[in-house]
Amino acid sequence: MARQTILVVDDDRKIVELVRLYLERDGYHVLTAYNGLTALELARQKRPDLIVLDLLLPDLDGLDVCRILRAESGVPLIMLTAKTMEEDRLAGLDLGADDYVTKPFSPRELMARIRAVLRRSNNGVAPEGAAEIRIGDMLIDRHGHEVRVAGRPAVLTPTEFRLLVTLAEQPGRVFSRLELLDRVFGYDFEGFERNVDAHIKNLRKKIEPDPEKPTYIQTVYGVGYKMSRDQVEDAP
Repeated sequence: MARQTILVVDDDRKIVELVRLYLERDGYHVLTAYNGLTALELARQKRPDLIVLDLLLPDLDGLDVCRILRAESGVPLIMLTAKTMEEDRLAGLDLGADDYVTKPFSPRELMARIRAVLRRSNNGVAPEGAAEIRIGDMLIDRHGHEVRVAGRPAVLTPTEFRLLVTLAEQPGRVFSRLELLDRVFGYDFEGFERNVDAHIKNLRKKIEPDPEKPTYIQTVYGVGYKMSRDQVEDAP
């Protein structure tokens, strides 16, 4: 099987070389960039399997890079940031990052996060259940890892896709944020509950006709989220 490719982006060359060392030791092919513009060029040309992206970059900062990439693809993305405030971390998640690691960081922790995000990306969702799920104008192709809304493709990140399928498999059932963290991220994700809110917000932007008045993913205040029961049917 071909080696997976990881793009590491940071203006600190020592950090890049440290991460490269750990990744290559684990068998990954590594691409590197030290500024935002080069990162975008490599992401478009080489199509890596995952990107580790620093927030504070010359030329084009990490948030702008993330915003542009998310408009073009669903490549898994882990933010690497020295900003430790919750609002700063949520800003990256709001733009579609799958996870984040704060500096100073443990390289072993970063490797664990990379493996976890790649597992979610490579494995897609569990094979149980119908191959397709229809909810109103939305069609979820579990095996093809694709979503179409009113016939138009919705480009989701691996995390967003797993979140959507988790809710869609049991329409009407309310999931707490902690349940969704467990089911979507797994026990190896040391996240906090507001991460779920950020991913739900991004998901609504992509699938809801009006994200401010969602018809698919409904909020159950004080509890969590559920998928609407309206017009749900399983296709063989």
